[in-house]
Amino acid sequence: MRGYTIQIESMKKGLTKGCRQETMAFCPVETGIELLSGKWKGRILWKLHNERTMRFGELRKALGNITEKMLAAQLRELESVKLIDRKVYTEVPPKVEYSLTEFGLSVTPILERFAEWGVNNQARLSRIFNERR
Repeated sequence: MRGYTIQIESMKKGLTKGCRQETMAFCPVETGIELLSGKWKGRILWKLHNERTMRFGELRKALGNITEKMLAAQLRELESVKLIDRKVYTEVPPKVEYSLTEFGLSVTPILERFAEWGVNNQARLSRIFNERR
């Protein structure tokens, strides 16, 4: 843990010019981005942040054009890294609920900042995405 703290502090002080494999055991920024990367993971986490608990069908409907296969895969990945919890109820019809774990809740300040950044830069982001089309 001490090595990690030193790495974070040196990054904050600008003593490292980036996350190079030779100088660091891992890059916390790259690790975080890798964990949350993909089109759907951030959206799923944001929905669960706002709704607290959702069923599979509710998530699919809330996300729009995601396929069942993709949603299932993304939920499995988020569950495997302990960002979300999957609770199965033994009843007919089967009931499964998803919610953020404590670890998942620790990501919500980052998501809130992304949302704030997106709102504050909405016009600029719209221009960027329109230019790409």
